[in-house]
Amino acid sequence: MTNLIKSILIFTLLFSLVSCGGFKKTDLRKKPVNMQERAKQNVKEGRGTSIQNILGNKGGTNYEFSTSNPMWRASLEILDFLPMTTVDYSGGVIISDWYTDNSNDGSIKVSLRFLSNEVRSDSLKVIVHKRTCNSNQNCKISLLNNSKISQELLSAIIRKAALLEQEAKKKKK
Repeated sequence: MTNLIKSILIFTLLFSLVSCGGFKKTDLRKKPVNMQERAKQNVKEGRGTSIQNILGNKGGTNYEFSTSNPMWRASLEILDFLPMTTVDYSGGVIISDWYTDNSNDGSIKVSLRFLSNEVRSDSLKVIVHKRTCNSNQNCKISLLNNSKISQELLSAIIRKAALLEQEAKKKKK
């Protein structure tokens, strides 16, 4: 009788492990062999644990993190005059609506793509489109690669982010 109970217990345990994904197949070609590389990959993918999680401090939400990110804050402050269509922190994208000043040169649309949270010029990609319409309402949209506008926006955002980062460091001290 005890062998039957042991068998049922082992079967139940194995069944519960398999149903919870305890025996997932993994492709070892996609897993780094080096432990340091594996740890970096786990952090990059958002897996693993930290001392804060173990102690019960789960950390903040996206909102809390976005307000502490100087690149994000600087971008929103610099572009506050533009009407926005998409502001997605988790996707790392800010897209403005078409903007026209008082001149009749057409309108522009600015897109920002965050490549990193570091305050560096290569952490942000600024894309500017220009739309010009004629009297028949036929519009032509062109990409302004490395334009003066995109260069100035990038420079202003980096400068503002550096100032915000310095202020944050001063507050910590």
